[in-house]
Amino acid sequence: MWCQDVLDLELDEPVDAIVSTAALHWVPDHDRLWARLGRALRPGGALEVQCGGQGNIAGVREVIEAVAGDLAPELVGWSPWVFAGPKDTERRLREAGFRAIRCWLQPRPTRPEDVDAFVRTSILAAHLNRLPPERREPFASAVVAGVRLPLDYVRLNVSALRDSALSG
Repeated sequence: MWCQDVLDLELDEPVDAIVSTAALHWVPDHDRLWARLGRALRPGGALEVQCGGQGNIAGVREVIEAVAGDLAPELVGWSPWVFAGPKDTERRLREAGFRAIRCWLQPRPTRPEDVDAFVRTSILAAHLNRLPPERREPFASAVVAGVRLPLDYVRLNVSALRDSALSG
């Protein structure tokens, strides 16, 4: 199996297409992200991405911030995500050598069957890893208690082509 941090992505040969779903909002540096993906594509190569976008889980993030103020002050103001909007993403893509760029936000209200497990694993994992073990459960329980459904997911959709005029 092959695994590599996308910000350090190096390929032997450029690829025809890159597809990513629900992952790139975890990458902390979107300026470097789009440039790195552009270098990984052959000229004319396609990029199709869907990830968390501007406004994603805003209600949950408010709960996290409020609970952090009481139970985990070291987490106040901290986020493991970049929820970018279309305008900033389009600019970054142009600067990274993409054309035929389409970026848009799409609300996706989400109702997980097991809210407790979903919030703890899909949303809070990075937060919990920053806390000492004895403070994880009280923090997670308080966040889960404050979450209201549906979760206000907002997806950023990106479709672009690498400029054919650029060289590797």
